[in-house]
Amino acid sequence: MFDLGHMNQLEVSRIDEEGAWLRSGREEALLPKRELDEEIKKGDTLLVFVYADASGNPVATLRQPFAEVGEYALLRASQINVHGAFMDWGLFKDLLVPVKEQLVEMKTGGRYLVKVRLDREGRPIGTARVEKGLSAVDETLGEGQEVDLIVWGFTEIGAKVIINHRFAGLLYNDEIGSRLKYGDQVKGYIRQIRADGKIDCTLNIGTRSDRDDARGKVMKALIDHDGFLPLHDKSPAEDIQEMLGLSKKLFKKGVGNLYKEGLIELPGDGVRLKNDS
Repeated sequence: MFDLGHMNQLEVSRIDEEGAWLRSGREEALLPKRELDEEIKKGDTLLVFVYADASGNPVATLRQPFAEVGEYALLRASQINVHGAFMDWGLFKDLLVPVKEQLVEMKTGGRYLVKVRLDREGRPIGTARVEKGLSAVDETLGEGQEVDLIVWGFTEIGAKVIINHRFAGLLYNDEIGSRLKYGDQVKGYIRQIRADGKIDCTLNIGTRSDRDDARGKVMKALIDHDGFLPLHDKSPAEDIQEMLGLSKKLFKKGVGNLYKEGLIELPGDGVRLKNDS
């Protein structure tokens, strides 16, 4: 059986005027003649993307799509008609996003985050209804785990992200600033899985050495600036980065450690060394 909508390793069983026929069990998929070259021979094993055409027949291509079934990608709409938007997803045949699967009316040339799935006949189709395609958190995720993130929206407190093409998460503003935009793909980590199933993400995991380094940098800066830093928990992340070379998250950890040790005061407008320290 072919793994429709995914890359497959298949053997060339025969070649004729139509192209190369690739076998999986008793089934064959056609790699069209336009994609053949003289080096492809019977018995070769090829890595191909397999999908069902309009008639439901399996077709193979040497091209790799921007997203396989179950994955999201930022795609450009190349054509619009009454059936929906046709998206360039890296193959000869564009991917249809039907009108009912569009969150907003798509425009030619626009770029939209789309998930690839299969329709009832096994043919690839796209949906821009991001939330509909996301799952509840399960045992495959754990705190501190490295994950793939795709930005799909913004709120007052941060960026909404898709985790591993499956789950919804959030990156907070105090960490990302203005660095990310719609459709960006980045590596990140699971910072916290809340009791209600919501997931907080981070771009950096602070280790014990990171926290110790943050503490040291804050203390050195206090000494270098006559015992006072005009930075606090409401300061822009950019200001903290410029003055200390720290993310806002690590700055707050460093300050928290110094405060617990009784070495600093927090008057509200910044951080101050205690007179007896």
